Amino acid sequence: MVKKISCTIMQKPQISVIIPTYNRGWVLKEAVDSVLSQYCTDFELIVVDDGSTDNTTALLQGYKGRLKVLQQDNRGVSAARNLGIKNSFGQYIAFLDSDDLWRPEKLSFQLEFFASHKEALICQTEEIWIRNGIRVNPGKKHKKISGHIFEQSLSLCLVSPSAVMMDRRLFDETGMFDENLPACEDYDLWLRTSLQYPVFLLDKPLVIKRGGHDDQLSKAPGLDKYRVASILKLLQSDRLSNSRHKKAVKMLLKKCKIYGAGCAKRGRYDEAEHYQKLVKKYA
Repeated sequence: MVKKISCTIMQKPQISVIIPTYNRGWVLKEAVDSVLSQYCTDFELIVVDDGSTDNTTALLQGYKGRLKVLQQDNRGVSAARNLGIKNSFGQYIAFLDSDDLWRPEKLSFQLEFFASHKEALICQTEEIWIRNGIRVNPGKKHKKISGHIFEQSLSLCLVSPSAVMMDRRLFDETGMFDENLPACEDYDLWLRTSLQYPVFLLDKPLVIKRGGHDDQLSKAPGLDKYRVASILKLLQSDRLSNSRHKKAVKMLLKKCKIYGAGCAKRGRYDEAEHYQKLVKKYA
């Protein structure tokens, strides 16, 4: 069930900002306020409440007239983002996770980039990482690059949902978030996107990415299970060039071996056998 609670006044914004949230009342206000404090004002803000049972509804009622709220039964972050996209009107889409923050110039900086780079359809900014209230430096494996990033993205996600802005036309080409994936849904979408288009990096940290809390999806165990599923979809789509196919297979085998060994170690022998069969099939 989807329920629309309130609507923003702006009808044809240039940017649609989408915040998916689930039981994040303890931090959601800071995320919303960071959007409403943007120097750029040509946007609509859509908050998708994915079935929260905390104080989220009451908190959002205080913003009546300044944002659009959509409520759905708890179906996960992919379904929440997709619902926001389907109910948005902007030429550009920007996501913000409900535990992250934006600096005030984030939207205007990316909008200026698109205005001067007509060929670009997607870009992201750098981030400041905060873990349990302490600033940390991302590891080398998380270093973002600009341009054609498909091969580098096979290992792990190099695009942050909170840092990205994209032309909505991309969804016509790549599809939206896979609602069958409970995690790594962003890894899946950015692989499909970078397969066709360059992802440009703006070398300015305009996102404060906060982690360390218990409900952080990226902390969930066994994430390679979903990355394997994403790579398999690509291999079965016949959309990969020979060189990219080889690199995708190489990464698939690596992740299957590691994840399968972990399953066997924990006594999940049927699951381990499944990944062993994948290794034999693609080796």
